[in-house]
Amino acid sequence: MIEVADAALGDNDPATMVAEVERLGERLGQVRRSVGRVIFGQEAVVEHTLITLLSGGHALLVGVPGLGKTKLVETLGAVLGLDAKRVQFTPDLMPADIIGSEVLDEVPGEDGRGQRAFRFLPGPVFCQLLMADEINRASPRTQSALLQAMQEHRVAVAGQVHPLPGPFHVLATQNPIEQEGTYPLPEAQLDRFLLEVEVGYPDEAAERAMLLATTGAREARPAQVLNGAELMAAQALIRRIPVGESVLDAILTLVRGARPETSPVEAIRRQLAWGPGPRAAQALMLATRARAVLDGRLAPSVEDVLALAEPVLRHRMALTFSARADGIQLAEVIATLKGRIG
Repeated sequence: MIEVADAALGDNDPATMVAEVERLGERLGQVRRSVGRVIFGQEAVVEHTLITLLSGGHALLVGVPGLGKTKLVETLGAVLGLDAKRVQFTPDLMPADIIGSEVLDEVPGEDGRGQRAFRFLPGPVFCQLLMADEINRASPRTQSALLQAMQEHRVAVAGQVHPLPGPFHVLATQNPIEQEGTYPLPEAQLDRFLLEVEVGYPDEAAERAMLLATTGAREARPAQVLNGAELMAAQALIRRIPVGESVLDAILTLVRGARPETSPVEAIRRQLAWGPGPRAAQALMLATRARAVLDGRLAPSVEDVLALAEPVLRHRMALTFSARADGIQLAEVIATLKGRIG
Protein backbone atom coordinates (compact mmCIF):
# COMPACT_ATOMS: atom_id res chain seq x y z
CA MET A 1 0.00 0.00 0.00
CA ILE A 2 1.12 3.56 -0.69
CA GLU A 3 2.00 5.59 2.40
CA VAL A 4 0.53 9.10 2.51
CA ALA A 5 2.89 9.89 5.36
CA ASP A 6 5.61 10.93 2.88
CA ALA A 7 4.43 14.51 3.29
CA ALA A 8 4.72 14.36 7.07
CA LEU A 9 8.11 12.74 7.43
CA GLY A 10 9.89 16.08 7.42
CA ASP A 11 13.10 14.74 5.88
CA ASN A 12 12.62 16.52 2.52
CA ASP A 13 13.97 20.05 2.31
CA PRO A 14 11.29 22.15 0.54
CA ALA A 15 13.81 24.19 -1.45
CA THR A 16 15.60 21.07 -2.64
CA MET A 17 12.31 19.41 -3.54
CA VAL A 18 11.20 22.43 -5.57
CA ALA A 19 14.50 22.51 -7.46
CA GLU A 20 14.32 18.79 -8.23
CA VAL A 21 10.74 19.03 -9.45
CA GLU A 22 11.60 22.03 -11.64
CA ARG A 23 14.54 20.19 -13.21
CA LEU A 24 12.38 17.12 -13.81
CA GLY A 25 9.65 19.29 -15.31
CA GLU A 26 12.12 20.76 -17.79
CA ARG A 27 13.35 17.32 -18.84
CA LEU A 28 9.79 16.07 -19.22
CA GLY A 29 9.03 19.05 -21.42
CA GLN A 30 11.88 17.94 -23.66
CA VAL A 31 10.44 14.42 -23.67
CA ARG A 32 7.03 15.67 -24.79
CA ARG A 33 8.55 17.83 -27.53
CA SER A 34 10.65 14.94 -28.81
CA VAL A 35 7.64 12.61 -28.85
CA GLY A 36 5.57 15.33 -30.53
CA ARG A 37 7.93 15.31 -33.51
CA VAL A 38 6.68 11.82 -34.36
CA ILE A 39 3.22 11.48 -32.76
CA PHE A 40 0.59 13.95 -34.00
CA GLY A 41 -2.74 14.84 -32.45
CA GLN A 42 -2.50 12.52 -29.45
CA GLU A 43 -1.41 14.93 -26.73
CA ALA A 44 -3.78 13.46 -24.11
CA VAL A 45 -2.64 9.92 -24.95
CA VAL A 46 1.03 10.92 -24.66
CA GLU A 47 0.32 12.67 -21.35
CA HIS A 48 -1.48 9.66 -19.86
CA THR A 49 1.22 7.26 -21.03
CA LEU A 50 3.96 9.42 -19.54
CA ILE A 51 1.96 9.64 -16.29
CA THR A 52 1.86 5.84 -16.25
CA LEU A 53 5.61 5.51 -16.75
CA LEU A 54 6.42 8.18 -14.16
CA SER A 55 4.18 6.35 -11.70
CA GLY A 56 6.05 3.09 -12.34
CA GLY A 57 2.98 1.36 -13.78
CA HIS A 58 1.62 -0.25 -16.92
CA ALA A 59 -0.86 1.14 -19.46
CA LEU A 60 -3.53 -0.42 -21.65
CA LEU A 61 -3.94 1.51 -24.92
CA VAL A 62 -7.39 0.94 -26.43
CA GLY A 63 -8.26 2.14 -29.92
CA VAL A 64 -9.07 1.12 -33.46
CA PRO A 65 -6.19 0.05 -35.73
CA GLY A 66 -4.00 2.63 -37.40
CA LEU A 67 -4.01 5.36 -34.75
CA GLY A 68 -0.32 5.11 -33.87
CA LYS A 69 -0.45 2.98 -30.72
CA THR A 70 2.51 0.86 -31.81
CA LYS A 71 4.39 3.93 -33.04
CA LEU A 72 3.85 5.65 -29.70
CA VAL A 73 5.40 2.78 -27.76
CA GLU A 74 8.40 2.62 -30.12
CA THR A 75 8.87 6.37 -29.84
CA LEU A 76 8.70 6.38 -26.04
CA GLY A 77 11.28 3.60 -25.91
CA ALA A 78 13.66 5.69 -28.04
CA VAL A 79 13.05 8.98 -26.21
CA LEU A 80 13.38 7.44 -22.73
CA GLY A 81 16.39 5.33 -23.71
CA LEU A 82 14.76 2.07 -22.65
CA ASP A 83 15.48 -1.43 -23.91
CA ALA A 84 12.19 -2.02 -25.73
CA LYS A 85 10.83 -5.26 -27.15
CA ARG A 86 7.58 -6.13 -28.90
CA VAL A 87 5.42 -9.24 -28.77
CA GLN A 88 2.59 -9.74 -31.24
CA PHE A 89 -0.09 -11.63 -29.33
CA THR A 90 -1.80 -14.33 -31.40
CA PRO A 91 -4.06 -17.27 -30.46
CA ASP A 92 -1.19 -19.75 -30.83
CA LEU A 93 1.24 -17.79 -28.62
CA MET A 94 2.43 -19.78 -25.60
CA PRO A 95 3.58 -18.51 -22.16
CA ALA A 96 7.13 -19.71 -22.87
CA ASP A 97 7.20 -17.44 -25.92
CA ILE A 98 6.95 -14.49 -23.52
CA ILE A 99 8.79 -15.37 -20.32
CA GLY A 100 11.28 -17.90 -21.74
CA SER A 101 11.95 -21.56 -21.14
CA GLU A 102 14.59 -24.04 -20.05
CA VAL A 103 16.44 -26.06 -22.66
CA LEU A 104 18.61 -29.12 -22.22
CA ASP A 105 22.15 -28.12 -23.11
CA GLU A 106 25.48 -29.94 -23.13
CA VAL A 107 28.28 -28.28 -21.16
CA PRO A 108 31.86 -29.47 -20.54
CA GLY A 109 32.33 -31.21 -17.18
CA GLU A 110 35.34 -31.40 -14.89
CA ASP A 111 36.51 -34.62 -16.49
CA GLY A 112 36.39 -33.08 -19.95
CA ARG A 113 33.32 -34.99 -20.96
CA GLY A 114 30.15 -33.31 -21.97
CA GLN A 115 27.41 -33.16 -19.36
CA ARG A 116 23.80 -32.29 -19.88
CA ALA A 117 22.22 -29.50 -17.87
CA PHE A 118 19.22 -27.24 -18.16
CA ARG A 119 19.83 -23.66 -19.25
CA PHE A 120 17.31 -20.85 -19.07
CA LEU A 121 16.67 -18.91 -22.25
CA PRO A 122 15.02 -15.59 -21.31
CA GLY A 123 12.03 -14.46 -23.36
CA PRO A 124 11.20 -10.96 -24.59
CA VAL A 125 9.72 -10.03 -21.21
CA PHE A 126 13.30 -9.46 -20.03
CA CYS A 127 13.41 -5.84 -21.15
CA GLN A 128 12.59 -2.40 -19.79
CA LEU A 129 9.63 -1.56 -22.02
CA LEU A 130 7.51 -4.44 -23.32
CA MET A 131 4.92 -3.78 -25.97
CA ALA A 132 2.17 -6.39 -25.84
CA ASP A 133 0.50 -5.78 -29.18
CA GLU A 134 -3.18 -6.83 -29.40
CA ILE A 135 -2.98 -8.52 -26.02
CA ASN A 136 -6.60 -9.69 -26.18
CA ARG A 137 -5.84 -11.97 -29.14
CA ALA A 138 -3.91 -14.45 -26.98
CA SER A 139 -5.53 -17.12 -24.84
CA PRO A 140 -6.08 -16.52 -21.12
CA ARG A 141 -3.27 -18.99 -20.39
CA THR A 142 -0.81 -16.83 -22.30
CA GLN A 143 -2.20 -13.58 -20.92
CA SER A 144 -1.61 -14.89 -17.41
CA ALA A 145 2.10 -15.26 -18.17
CA LEU A 146 2.38 -11.50 -17.65
CA LEU A 147 0.59 -11.39 -14.29
CA GLN A 148 3.61 -12.12 -12.10
CA ALA A 149 5.90 -10.00 -14.26
CA MET A 150 3.63 -6.97 -14.07
CA GLN A 151 3.07 -7.18 -10.33
CA GLU A 152 6.35 -8.53 -8.95
CA HIS A 153 8.82 -7.63 -11.73
CA ARG A 154 10.07 -11.19 -11.83
CA VAL A 155 9.12 -14.53 -13.36
CA ALA A 156 9.35 -18.08 -12.05
CA VAL A 157 10.31 -20.88 -14.43
CA ALA A 158 10.84 -24.48 -13.30
CA GLY A 159 11.01 -23.40 -9.67
CA GLN A 160 13.66 -20.74 -10.30
CA VAL A 161 12.91 -17.03 -9.88
CA HIS A 162 14.40 -14.67 -12.46
CA PRO A 163 14.24 -10.91 -11.73
CA LEU A 164 13.39 -8.53 -14.55
CA PRO A 165 15.53 -5.48 -15.33
CA GLY A 166 14.50 -2.13 -13.95
CA PRO A 167 12.58 -0.14 -14.82
CA PHE A 168 10.02 -2.55 -16.23
CA HIS A 169 6.83 -1.42 -17.92
CA VAL A 170 4.19 -3.09 -20.07
CA LEU A 171 2.33 -1.02 -22.63
CA ALA A 172 -0.37 -3.23 -24.10
CA THR A 173 -2.62 -2.41 -27.03
CA GLN A 174 -6.15 -3.62 -27.63
CA ASN A 175 -8.47 -3.15 -30.59
CA PRO A 176 -12.06 -2.80 -29.33
CA ILE A 177 -13.79 -3.36 -32.69
CA GLU A 178 -12.24 -6.72 -33.55
CA GLN A 179 -14.15 -9.15 -31.38
CA GLU A 180 -13.83 -12.38 -33.37
CA GLY A 181 -10.97 -14.51 -32.12
CA THR A 182 -10.33 -12.37 -29.05
CA TYR A 183 -10.24 -13.24 -25.36
CA PRO A 184 -11.31 -10.47 -22.96
CA LEU A 185 -8.69 -9.74 -20.34
CA PRO A 186 -9.58 -11.16 -16.91
CA GLU A 187 -10.31 -8.69 -14.13
CA ALA A 188 -7.13 -9.66 -12.26
CA GLN A 189 -5.02 -8.65 -15.25
CA LEU A 190 -6.94 -5.47 -15.98
CA ASP A 191 -6.32 -4.36 -12.40
CA ARG A 192 -2.57 -4.54 -13.04
CA PHE A 193 -2.82 -1.69 -15.55
CA LEU A 194 -2.46 1.68 -13.88
CA LEU A 195 -4.42 3.48 -16.62
CA GLU A 196 -6.65 2.50 -19.50
CA VAL A 197 -5.88 5.04 -22.20
CA GLU A 198 -8.41 5.56 -24.97
CA VAL A 199 -6.78 6.42 -28.30
CA GLY A 200 -9.08 8.41 -30.57
CA TYR A 201 -8.83 9.92 -34.04
CA PRO A 202 -6.64 13.02 -34.48
CA ASP A 203 -8.23 16.33 -35.40
CA GLU A 204 -7.95 17.75 -38.91
CA ALA A 205 -4.96 20.00 -38.21
CA ALA A 206 -2.99 17.16 -36.62
CA GLU A 207 -3.85 14.80 -39.45
CA ARG A 208 -2.72 17.39 -42.00
CA ALA A 209 0.62 17.76 -40.21
CA MET A 210 0.92 13.98 -40.03
CA LEU A 211 0.42 13.62 -43.79
CA LEU A 212 3.10 16.19 -44.55
CA ALA A 213 5.58 14.71 -42.09
CA THR A 214 5.20 11.02 -42.87
CA THR A 215 4.87 10.85 -46.66
CA GLY A 216 8.02 12.73 -47.64
CA ALA A 217 11.52 11.53 -48.38
CA ARG A 218 12.52 11.71 -44.71
CA GLU A 219 10.65 11.05 -41.51
CA ALA A 220 11.38 12.77 -38.23
CA ARG A 221 13.33 10.77 -35.69
CA PRO A 222 12.82 11.21 -31.94
CA ALA A 223 15.84 12.24 -29.90
CA GLN A 224 16.75 10.44 -26.68
CA VAL A 225 16.19 12.63 -23.63
CA LEU A 226 16.34 10.27 -20.62
CA ASN A 227 17.67 6.82 -19.80
CA GLY A 228 16.46 4.01 -17.58
CA ALA A 229 18.34 5.18 -14.48
CA GLU A 230 16.99 8.73 -14.84
CA LEU A 231 13.45 7.41 -15.26
CA MET A 232 13.77 5.40 -12.05
CA ALA A 233 15.09 8.50 -10.25
CA ALA A 234 12.07 10.43 -11.52
CA GLN A 235 9.76 7.69 -10.24
CA ALA A 236 11.41 7.91 -6.80
CA LEU A 237 10.95 11.69 -6.79
CA ILE A 238 7.26 11.32 -7.69
CA ARG A 239 6.74 9.18 -4.58
CA ARG A 240 8.28 11.88 -2.38
CA ILE A 241 5.90 14.61 -3.50
CA PRO A 242 3.50 15.62 -0.70
CA VAL A 243 -0.23 14.99 -1.03
CA GLY A 244 -2.77 17.21 0.71
CA GLU A 245 -5.67 15.99 2.79
CA SER A 246 -8.19 17.36 0.28
CA VAL A 247 -6.63 15.25 -2.48
CA LEU A 248 -6.58 12.17 -0.26
CA ASP A 249 -10.23 12.70 0.69
CA ALA A 250 -11.19 13.10 -2.97
CA ILE A 251 -9.43 9.84 -3.91
CA LEU A 252 -11.12 7.88 -1.13
CA THR A 253 -14.52 9.39 -1.90
CA LEU A 254 -14.16 8.54 -5.58
CA VAL A 255 -12.87 4.98 -5.18
CA ARG A 256 -15.11 3.94 -2.30
CA GLY A 257 -18.10 5.51 -4.03
CA ALA A 258 -17.44 3.31 -7.08
CA ARG A 259 -18.04 0.12 -5.10
CA PRO A 260 -21.60 -1.21 -4.92
CA GLU A 261 -21.07 -2.29 -1.31
CA THR A 262 -19.93 1.10 0.00
CA SER A 263 -21.33 3.66 -2.47
CA PRO A 264 -23.66 6.19 -0.84
CA VAL A 265 -25.50 6.68 -4.15
CA GLU A 266 -28.36 4.22 -4.47
CA ALA A 267 -28.39 4.37 -8.28
CA ILE A 268 -24.71 3.39 -8.43
CA ARG A 269 -25.31 0.47 -6.07
CA ARG A 270 -27.90 -0.83 -8.54
CA GLN A 271 -25.85 -0.17 -11.65
CA LEU A 272 -22.48 -1.67 -10.66
CA ALA A 273 -21.76 -5.38 -10.44
CA TRP A 274 -18.34 -4.78 -8.91
CA GLY A 275 -16.03 -1.85 -8.39
CA PRO A 276 -12.36 -0.93 -7.96
CA GLY A 277 -10.12 -2.30 -5.23
CA PRO A 278 -7.31 -0.56 -3.34
CA ARG A 279 -5.08 -0.58 -6.44
CA ALA A 280 -7.32 2.11 -7.93
CA ALA A 281 -6.64 4.40 -4.98
CA GLN A 282 -2.93 3.64 -5.20
CA ALA A 283 -2.98 4.41 -8.92
CA LEU A 284 -4.67 7.76 -8.30
CA MET A 285 -2.20 8.67 -5.57
CA LEU A 286 0.74 8.16 -7.92
CA ALA A 287 -0.87 9.41 -11.13
CA THR A 288 -2.01 12.71 -9.61
CA ARG A 289 1.54 13.40 -8.45
CA ALA A 290 2.93 12.59 -11.89
CA ARG A 291 0.34 14.81 -13.60
CA ALA A 292 1.25 17.71 -11.32
CA VAL A 293 4.94 17.37 -12.21
CA LEU A 294 4.11 17.25 -15.93
CA ASP A 295 2.24 20.54 -15.46
CA GLY A 296 5.15 22.04 -13.54
CA ARG A 297 3.46 21.96 -10.13
CA LEU A 298 4.95 20.69 -6.87
CA ALA A 299 1.78 19.19 -5.39
CA PRO A 300 -1.31 17.55 -6.92
CA SER A 301 -4.78 19.03 -6.64
CA VAL A 302 -8.36 17.77 -6.59
CA GLU A 303 -8.57 18.74 -10.27
CA ASP A 304 -5.86 16.15 -10.99
CA VAL A 305 -7.97 13.49 -9.29
CA LEU A 306 -11.02 14.43 -11.36
CA ALA A 307 -9.02 14.49 -14.60
CA LEU A 308 -7.61 11.00 -14.01
CA ALA A 309 -10.75 9.41 -12.57
CA GLU A 310 -11.96 7.85 -15.81
CA PRO A 311 -8.69 6.26 -17.06
CA VAL A 312 -8.03 4.88 -13.57
CA LEU A 313 -11.53 3.55 -12.84
CA ARG A 314 -12.93 2.60 -16.25
CA HIS A 315 -11.29 -0.84 -16.51
CA ARG A 316 -11.81 -1.60 -12.82
CA MET A 317 -15.61 -1.43 -12.87
CA ALA A 318 -18.40 -3.50 -14.42
CA LEU A 319 -22.07 -2.72 -14.99
CA THR A 320 -24.87 -5.07 -14.04
CA PHE A 321 -26.89 -6.77 -16.77
CA SER A 322 -29.89 -4.57 -16.08
CA ALA A 323 -27.76 -1.40 -16.30
CA ARG A 324 -26.36 -2.48 -19.66
CA ALA A 325 -29.89 -3.30 -20.85
CA ASP A 326 -30.96 0.23 -19.89
CA GLY A 327 -28.12 1.70 -21.94
CA ILE A 328 -26.13 2.97 -18.96
CA GLN A 329 -22.47 3.72 -19.74
CA LEU A 330 -19.55 3.57 -17.32
CA ALA A 331 -18.69 7.13 -18.27
CA GLU A 332 -22.06 8.25 -16.86
CA VAL A 333 -21.43 6.44 -13.57
CA ILE A 334 -17.96 7.98 -13.25
CA ALA A 335 -19.37 11.43 -14.06
CA THR A 336 -21.86 11.00 -11.22
CA LEU A 337 -19.03 10.09 -8.85
CA LYS A 338 -16.98 13.09 -9.96
CA GLY A 339 -20.00 15.33 -9.41
CA ARG A 340 -20.04 14.40 -5.73
CA ILE A 341 -16.47 15.76 -5.42
CA GLY A 342 -16.61 18.80 -7.68
